Amino acid sequence: MGQKIWNVLVLCTGNSARSIMGEALINVLGQGRFKAYSAGSQPMGRVNPFAVEQAQTIGYDTSTVRSKSWDEFSQPDSIVMDIVMTVCDSAAGESCPLWRGSPIKVHWGFADPSHVNGSDDDKRAAFAITFAQIRKKVEALMQLPIDQLTTEQLNNELQAISDADV
Repeated sequence: MGQKIWNVLVLCTGNSARSIMGEALINVLGQGRFKAYSAGSQPMGRVNPFAVEQAQTIGYDTSTVRSKSWDEFSQPDSIVMDIVMTVCDSAAGESCPLWRGSPIKVHWGFADPSHVNGSDDDKRAAFAITFAQIRKKVEALMQLPIDQLTTEQLNNELQAISDADV
């Protein structure tokens, strides 16, 4: 029997930047142990091109990446998530749908790089900073002996990652 694949849903309000980058990082760094998806409570309908650039720097295939509603993941036939992670404060404060199963919920808050004004280089730099911050937390997740932890232990470890400075 193979190793369990952990399903992770990364949420943000617009599903155009931070959640997209989180999805990419978890899928690439997870090396098949994790399958990440992203969605938003109020999807923008487009993915920020600077988020796409960051995802491509780690070899993530962005050809099918799109901004989508979290409703796609709350249907009776939806994939059962093991972890539901919010990456923006507004999504963390919203009433989320009921998820199938009993996923662990965690909030890893990051500043929104899409709110940076200035040149494309300024915006690109802001996205690079946020991408590096998300990556640091995802790398900490990847170091966990996740298959050996109880639900309570995993919840505590995810919270500790959330609380850690980046």
